[in-house]
Amino acid sequence: MKTVGLVVASLVGLILVMVAFGSWFTVDQGERGVVLRNGAFVRVADPGLGFKTPFIEDVIDLSVRTHKRVYDKMASYSKDIQLATIRIAVNSKLDPSRVREIYEQFGKNYEERILDPAVNGESKIVFGQFTAKEAIEQRGKLQAETEKAIRDALEGSGILIDSVQIENIDFSTEFEKSIEARMQAEVEVARLKQNLEREKVQADIARTQANGRSDAVRAEAQAKADATLMQAKAEAEGIRLRGDASALAIQARTNALKNQGADIIELTKAERWNGALPTTMLPNSVTPLLPIK
Repeated sequence: MKTVGLVVASLVGLILVMVAFGSWFTVDQGERGVVLRNGAFVRVADPGLGFKTPFIEDVIDLSVRTHKRVYDKMASYSKDIQLATIRIAVNSKLDPSRVREIYEQFGKNYEERILDPAVNGESKIVFGQFTAKEAIEQRGKLQAETEKAIRDALEGSGILIDSVQIENIDFSTEFEKSIEARMQAEVEVARLKQNLEREKVQADIARTQANGRSDAVRAEAQAKADATLMQAKAEAEGIRLRGDASALAIQARTNALKNQGADIIELTKAERWNGALPTTMLPNSVTPLLPIK
């Protein structure tokens, strides 16, 4: 009887310990606890210490932190039917206000049932709108449109998208070789165009310099011609002025000679006058006199 009593006491003590430890739980920060009673939803527990009914209630932890989910080697076709494998990283989190709804509909594997189909489907649709060349050259635009498409597809689902990154795009070896050859050809064409533009600039500079020298020679010749013309005009004006001066001098001598001749005539008259006045005079006439100078 004593042994039976010890066994019973041990069992009761064990049950009490199990009840004590099974009646409380903790939820980590960044998680939410889904409390189930015999598999039926009871409530959502916030971070911290919580209590539950032992043996009949369980707690399922769901993370509401942002975490990264990588989708590697997703096969997609471009607009020009080029096969590529894409690596996409999606940073997402569970909306804390939708924990009950998400768990009731999808359980703990909600990412596999909601997020994965949206990422796979939308990324392939968007990638199919770009040619292989555009996917390489417009990587930023491809990533932005892919992120928008995934966000729109998950609108109202309870999963929040923080960011989407296209980490890698791999095409077939043959296509990558053709892209490399094409880029080398484009680089060569760009180099030739650059050389042509440089030669055009050099030709323009040489043409400008030649025009400048021609203008300088023309200006110098024009200056010499203008100087010669001005000198000729000056010489002609000098000749004209000398001619006018000579004509005036001749005229002055002529006038002087005329005046001198008149004086000589008067002098001759005076020298030949005998001093006798005329003996006969008309009435009211004036007695002639010799001019005195």
